[in-house]
Amino acid sequence: MNIRYQQIQGRSLGFYALIAGLGVLILASLGSVLFMEHHGHYVTGMSNRVVWGIPHVFALFLIVAASGALNVASIASVFGKKIYKPLARLSGLVSLALLAGGLMVLVLDLGRPDRLIVAMTEYNFNSIFAWNIILYNGFFVIVAVYLWMMFERRMNKFTSKAGLAAFSWRLILTTGTGSIFGFLVARQAYDAVIMAPMFIIMSFAFGLAIFILILMASYKWTERPLGDMIVNRLGNLLGVFVAAVMYFVAIKHLGSLYLAENAGVENFILFGEYIYTPLFWIGQIVIGGLVPMALIYFPAFKGNRMTLGLASVLVLVGGIIQLYIIIVGGQAYPMEMFPGKEILEGYGGIATYTPSLPEVMLGVGGIAVAIIAVTLLVKFLPFLPESLADDVADPHYKK
Repeated sequence: MNIRYQQIQGRSLGFYALIAGLGVLILASLGSVLFMEHHGHYVTGMSNRVVWGIPHVFALFLIVAASGALNVASIASVFGKKIYKPLARLSGLVSLALLAGGLMVLVLDLGRPDRLIVAMTEYNFNSIFAWNIILYNGFFVIVAVYLWMMFERRMNKFTSKAGLAAFSWRLILTTGTGSIFGFLVARQAYDAVIMAPMFIIMSFAFGLAIFILILMASYKWTERPLGDMIVNRLGNLLGVFVAAVMYFVAIKHLGSLYLAENAGVENFILFGEYIYTPLFWIGQIVIGGLVPMALIYFPAFKGNRMTLGLASVLVLVGGIIQLYIIIVGGQAYPMEMFPGKEILEGYGGIATYTPSLPEVMLGVGGIAVAIIAVTLLVKFLPFLPESLADDVADPHYKK
């Protein structure tokens, strides 16, 4: 494969406008953090019942997507699919950028970001949260080494081994993220071992959707050739991942419905009168699942990049909605403090939560950090191939 990597020029008005727009969003995000720090917790929509709000939704979304964005590089290095090899550098970059954006939101949403030093120096190995700190830091190191081996010609022979290590680590990382919820037995909406593998397949879908959008935008705006072979393969792969997510969601809810103790929370999510029910059926299932699959597999849309881009956007919208239902909806449903008893006052009942503007801006700021990191690094380092035309990228191309 005669692949040449080259930085983008990044001198156009559009490039500077993109950087400026992302910079404004990041500054607005930091301003929101200062506002919430100064005025206190009451300016958010959170309460002592809903302690993980929309910032946690964005943070977990970016962290989960970071693991999945590395999937393209893993397919090339671990499974030996040569057509994906030219995309491996960009895959690793997008992965690290998404994780950085997600962790930024997570840290700034703690209320006391300086307390992160304690979490990094004193470990409670009985806590799944402590394990995740190790997993996040390890992911940065392993993927950085993986990228270095791709850039350094002398180290190219070790790329497959580094890719295998990164692949294994990201599976463990996403398992740990899903286990945060799966191990919370006090919450009926969370208490399910299937959360771990479900988060893994969610990461595949979310990460690939973001990667497709960044790839197509990068080559469109820089006017570089991007062949249909790679785009169509990525689109088909996205459809498979979306279908797999829906399968795991169906198994999770059917399994919970089978247990009489979970009938209440399942009715609350699937058939209730609160916002989570329309979000589930319309937002998660239809917008985030069925419509993207139709756009990808319907014969009339085959090979259409506009519909693939739209499908990717809808997958991301559905993913944020899915995590909102899991995180916020799971907290809104009351814990069973006294089994078999009804709480007449106080803690009983469904908790309300309305995201505030500062919370939303903090989450959007994490996305802006990830995008600006990718935008600047592709300008200064050769992450993008000069051409991904079919005759260049496809080793089996025939005229």
